[in-house]
Amino acid sequence: MMRELFSGDMPQLVLFDLDGTLVDSVPDLAQAVDKMLCALDRPVAGLEKVRTWVGNGAAMLVKRALADDLYPSGEEDDQYRRAYNLFLDFYAQATADQSELYPGVRECLESLAVSGVRLGLVTNKPMRFTRSMLEGLQLDSYFGVVFGGDSFPEKKPHPRPLQEAMVACGVEPDVTLMVGDSVSDVRAARAAGCPVVCVPYGYNHGSPISESQPDLIVETLDQMI
Repeated sequence: MMRELFSGDMPQLVLFDLDGTLVDSVPDLAQAVDKMLCALDRPVAGLEKVRTWVGNGAAMLVKRALADDLYPSGEEDDQYRRAYNLFLDFYAQATADQSELYPGVRECLESLAVSGVRLGLVTNKPMRFTRSMLEGLQLDSYFGVVFGGDSFPEKKPHPRPLQEAMVACGVEPDVTLMVGDSVSDVRAARAAGCPVVCVPYGYNHGSPISESQPDLIVETLDQMI
């Protein structure tokens, strides 16, 4: 199906988001968030609430958990810094214990790799956790370039991570495809000048991904081939 976006050809580079696109990481994230809240003598959030908070990096996840709100306000005070460090410690203890690949992910990656398409990963997750998750789920061998939310000052929806990945691979935007699950992925791809495919099952804060108007929506990633 993705060939339709490239006049019948395969893209030269496919950039993937991680959380909500390749991996359902909410169980481990929710566990770390609830441990953090318990350590702060606050009520736990639970898996389903955390699911609506994921998608904009660890710092925003902690802010949402502290505010119990998708759109938190307030400054990064001492309480926030303590909470953030607690979350990092708890998440580091179990980054990929309960996280699982979505159906069709490994089949998609294998097919693209066999076809000679270069693969990259562009996520808002901090690099220490990105590397740990890729290794834990045996995905690290697929990706020639990996950028996390702390690789550059800017993160998605800013286009810079995508642009840097294209530069690293020596590939132009018109032969690059972004694959994600959220409005941040769509906006980053649009700003970087490349087509974007999305999945409907990920973390988009409760809004249908169709509202963001990606070029293509696939139910599972193996349908993209």
